[in-house]
Amino acid sequence: MMAPPVPEIQRILYATDLSEHARHAFDYAVMLAHRFGAEIIVLHVLEDPSPFAWSLVEETLGSERFLEIKALRKTRAATLIRERLQRLCEEAKDRYRDCPFVVKEIFVKTGHPVDQILRLAEEKDADLIVMGSRGQSVLADITMGSTSRRVLRRCKRPVLIVRLPEAGE
Repeated sequence: MMAPPVPEIQRILYATDLSEHARHAFDYAVMLAHRFGAEIIVLHVLEDPSPFAWSLVEETLGSERFLEIKALRKTRAATLIRERLQRLCEEAKDRYRDCPFVVKEIFVKTGHPVDQILRLAEEKDADLIVMGSRGQSVLADITMGSTSRRVLRRCKRPVLIVRLPEAGE
């Protein structure tokens, strides 16, 4: 029995938390985009503080001021993060001049990271998700579960999880 052909990679969703691990994974997204002539969609998710934390702030400031601060926080954070992501893309273009790639869109979403990654992968019909992993210990990974592991478990699309190389590799 012959295996089905590997599908073309035309759209890569690169999910980042802006850590060193994620920046390392971006290099993989760039190389794959170049090799397959694919476009890159960049996503960063702002995770909301817990409802308990928000309730403490609201209680301290009052409902009206709380809502103003919450909206302002999201707007400012999204703007700053979008600028950082744009710089990341420009720096990669400078590093890989012989390796052209296209960043089609940059998204900064608010919510649960795993849900937002899966939702955007579906909406944009991503052929591959690329993300970094901290490579924590087995015990930490079992008890806490990393975002990358949860995406890998729940996603119906291929996922490439890139670990930061060990020192000296």
